[in-house]
Amino acid sequence: MGKGWRIVVGSDNAGMGYKDELKAMLQRDPRVASVDDVGVGTRADATAYAHVAVAAARKVAAGEADRALLFCGTGMGVAIAANKVPGVRAVTAHDSYSVERSVLSNNAQVLTMGERVIGLELAKKLVDQWLDYHFDPTSPSAAKVEAVSGYERVNEEEEQ
Repeated sequence: MGKGWRIVVGSDNAGMGYKDELKAMLQRDPRVASVDDVGVGTRADATAYAHVAVAAARKVAAGEADRALLFCGTGMGVAIAANKVPGVRAVTAHDSYSVERSVLSNNAQVLTMGERVIGLELAKKLVDQWLDYHFDPTSPSAAKVEAVSGYERVNEEEEQ
């Protein structure tokens, strides 16, 4: 990770309020080296959540960011879209235990939340906790994460 997390944030217009609030929080956090915003910038911007989520996930997959934080109305749409990018594991989490396990058990690099599902203060608390979690590649979960990655590689080979 180096000197801090490189995080990309994004949302559709249904999640923009939380995205902007959490972006500001991340920019002030000493655990964060950089924050890259892939959109949207206004409530009037009707860009589909899929485009924003895939743009963020591609930055993670390319190594341009360590993690992504995405918002939409429920958090589910951006997670589904981000998971279409090879090498990315995105999860929707609205409680502390799920955030913890998303990283420690699943090495998820993308956390998604729904602005219409949880309160802003809870979202802030969960992101604060998320920044402290690091996947242990020597943990028993590493083999399980590798199994998921193996299926992804098989699918890529079948498409060629």
